[in-house]
Amino acid sequence: MLDYMEQIIAKNPNEPEFHQAVREVLESIQPVLDRHPEYRQAAIIERITEPDRVVMFRVPWMDDEGNIRVNRGYRIEMNNAIGPYKGGLRFHPSVNLSILKFLAFEQVFKNALTTLPMGGGKGGSDFDPKGKSDNEVMRFCQSFMLELYRHIGPDTDVPAGDIGVGAREIGYLFGMYKKIRNEFTGVLTGKGLGWGGSLIRPEATGYGSVYFASEMLATRGETLEGKVCLVSGAGNVAQYTTEKLIEMGAKVVTLSDSNGYIYDEEGIDREKLDFVMELKNVRRGRIREYVERYPQAVYTEADPTLDYNPLWDHKADCAFPSATQNEINGKDAQNLVNNGVYLVSEGANMPSTIEAINIFLQNNVLFGPGKAANAGGVAVSGLEMSQNSMRMSWPREEVDHRLHQIMKNIHRTALEAAERYGHPGNYVVGANCAGFVKVADAMLDQGLV
Repeated sequence: MLDYMEQIIAKNPNEPEFHQAVREVLESIQPVLDRHPEYRQAAIIERITEPDRVVMFRVPWMDDEGNIRVNRGYRIEMNNAIGPYKGGLRFHPSVNLSILKFLAFEQVFKNALTTLPMGGGKGGSDFDPKGKSDNEVMRFCQSFMLELYRHIGPDTDVPAGDIGVGAREIGYLFGMYKKIRNEFTGVLTGKGLGWGGSLIRPEATGYGSVYFASEMLATRGETLEGKVCLVSGAGNVAQYTTEKLIEMGAKVVTLSDSNGYIYDEEGIDREKLDFVMELKNVRRGRIREYVERYPQAVYTEADPTLDYNPLWDHKADCAFPSATQNEINGKDAQNLVNNGVYLVSEGANMPSTIEAINIFLQNNVLFGPGKAANAGGVAVSGLEMSQNSMRMSWPREEVDHRLHQIMKNIHRTALEAAERYGHPGNYVVGANCAGFVKVADAMLDQGLV
C-alpha cells in the first residue's frame, strides 16, 4: 500500500484531501487485494485513482454594480464503470482540485453501495453564493453552464447539488442547460417538484444518515428514542438530520455554521427547527440569531486558533457531523468518547480525519463512514433519474420507503463485507471493500478502457 500511496502523492502533489481519501480506502481494502490477485494484475488501483477526465474552465460573470468577476469551474468525471457519472456541484471559496477529486473518489464507492447504476463524479467552483443577490447567482450559474453543458447529459454525467448549490442554483443551471440544448431531460437532480424533481430529495441525505444510525443501534438492541445528539452544520443535511431525529424521539442540542455554534440544552424541537429553516433557507441569516429568539440557548463564536471544536465537547450519546470535511480531528474524537458518545454517523463527506476514525474504532464507537451513512442523498438522486426516465413522479411515502430500504441494504452490505474480510463490526472496512469490489469487477468485465 505504501508503494501505491507514494505513487499517488508524487502524481498528485499538493492535494492533501485527495491523498487522505485514497489512503483511507487503500488501508481498508488490503484483505480484498490479498484474495483477488486479478485486481493487482489489471492495475485496478492505478486506474480507479486516476479520473477519467478533469475539466477546468473560466467562469466570467457580472455583479450588480457592473463589475466583471472571474471564477474557476470544475467537473471531475472519476469513474463510470457501473453507470453515468453522478455527484454534486459545490460552490464555495475553498473549492479546489484536491477537494473535488477527494469528493469524486468517495462518490464512486458511495454510489456503488446504493446498488443503483451510477458512476462517480463531482464538480463546482470557488464562487461564493453567500451574500450575493439572486440575480448575481443566476448570472454566475448561467455562465457556469455555458461550459458545463458540453460535458453532461442524462446518460453521461448527471450533477446534483452540494454545499452552496441548493434548489435556487439547480433551477438556474437547469434553465440554462434547457435553453442551450433545446431539450428537457433529467440532466440535473435536486430539481423543483413542479419540473422533474423528486419528493424526499432535499431530505434524503439527512434522513438517510439517521436511518443508518438507527440500523447501527439495532445491532446492539437499541433505538434513537431518548438519545442526546450533537449535529453540526445548519444547511440541508443538518436540518433534515435534525427533523428525522426529532421524529424518532431523539433530542438534538447543537447546530452550527461557519461563524459559530448554538447549544440548546432543552433540545431543538419542531418549532425551533422551523425557525432555523426559515433563517437559513429564506433569510440566509447566521445561526447566532437563534439565541436572539431562544435566549436559553448559548452561542459560541468559532475560534480558528483552537486545536479542537467545542461543539464536540458536550455530553451526548450520538454525533452527526453534517457540515464539511475534516471537522472532527483526533482531539475532537477523544472529547466525544470522553463525553459518552458511542455512535457517529457521518452526514457530511469525510468529516472525520483518519486519526479521529482510528480513535472511534479503538473505543468501539458505532461509526458510520460518509460513503455509507450519507449515501441517502445520491440514492434519491438515482430515484429521481428513474422517475425522469419514466416521465412519472412517485408519492412521498414510496420514495421514503425506498430510501429507508436502500439505507438498510447499505448497512447490511457493509456489515457483511466487514465480517467476510475479517473485520467484524468495522463499517469503514465493510463499506470500502464492498464498494471497491463492485466497481473493480465492472472494470474487469469491460476490459482495459
